[in-house]
Amino acid sequence: MISVCNHKGGCGKTTTAVNLGAYLALHGNKILIIDFDPQGAATTGLGIDKRHLTRHMYDVMVKDTEIEDIVLPTEINGLYIAPSNIDLSGAEPELANQIARELVLKEKMENLDQYDFAIIDTPPSLGLLTINSLTSCTLLLIPLQCEFYAMEGLSQLLKIVDKIGTRLGNKPKRRVLLTMYDSRTSLSKQVARMVQEFFKDDMFQTIIPRSVRLAEAPSFGKPICLYDPTSAGAIAYEQLSEEVLNVS
Repeated sequence: MISVCNHKGGCGKTTTAVNLGAYLALHGNKILIIDFDPQGAATTGLGIDKRHLTRHMYDVMVKDTEIEDIVLPTEINGLYIAPSNIDLSGAEPELANQIARELVLKEKMENLDQYDFAIIDTPPSLGLLTINSLTSCTLLLIPLQCEFYAMEGLSQLLKIVDKIGTRLGNKPKRRVLLTMYDSRTSLSKQVARMVQEFFKDDMFQTIIPRSVRLAEAPSFGKPICLYDPTSAGAIAYEQLSEEVLNVS
């Protein structure tokens, strides 16, 4: 169970969730992507029209709906998605007064043994949805863009992860993934060095480059392996999938 999490927006969470999931499926695994962001970007990025959804992650979180009841296939064999739309933004206030509100997703995921990996694409916040993802995962994947302020706020995320480990008993492996790396700039190189010195063994060796093709692919409803499989971004996410298989 992988949570792709960073409460800072624009760091490549959805890009990573979608493309990692796609390449893991191409390796012969059965993959479920859980779109846990009310923006529904992972849903759109896999070619699902959010306007036509009848059931989605909101129904899972606040009703008796099971995840498997909303799962949809994608264009890639073995890759499935539990879709989301803006309705999910209403889940947090409805969960606020529930008992064990931080464990709702974990309980819903207990019967998903048919999947080799579930990948949770989290919202850019540290609210109840994100906390639910952190109580559910065995691997916390933190995308970190190669910009000067990238590490600001990261300590807050790690403190919450530590609290969850202490209070709720879940202590996932942590791995940082550098994203939006531009080898032409000294800033990217400097940030990469700083992050590598700080996190050391808790980092993926793969670095995701800044890529126009990666940015374009979601508008066509395709992961990069279908949109441009020879691009630098595609090669990087294929390498990442191989690392994840070794970590898991």
